[in-house]
Amino acid sequence: MADQLQIKHKIWLERDGHVLFGPGRDDLLKAVEEYQSLNAAAKKLKMSYRAAWGRIKASEKRLGMKLVEVDKTKKGMRLTDEAKKLIDKFDKLDGEIEILLNKANRDFP
Repeated sequence: MADQLQIKHKIWLERDGHVLFGPGRDDLLKAVEEYQSLNAAAKKLKMSYRAAWGRIKASEKRLGMKLVEVDKTKKGMRLTDEAKKLIDKFDKLDGEIEILLNKANRDFP
């Protein structure tokens, strides 16, 4: 029997051809939240600290909002409330699309 055809997707937000937010940044911010450290988050995702910091700064600039705050007393990093809201909205959108595609996959010949 042949493998069933599957509809796949990858969603991200962009403006003027520049990525604002997508799965990679979603994963990065969730790792920052988990470890309270950009260095630990970057290591988990097998990327350099510089690349991780560059992605966060680029998204902050393009979105016009802070995504992370440095906690100088604990020498760590945490997400802003705006970042948490963005993650929630992005994950909800991605989940809704996944539900739609799962239905489409069942109905697709």
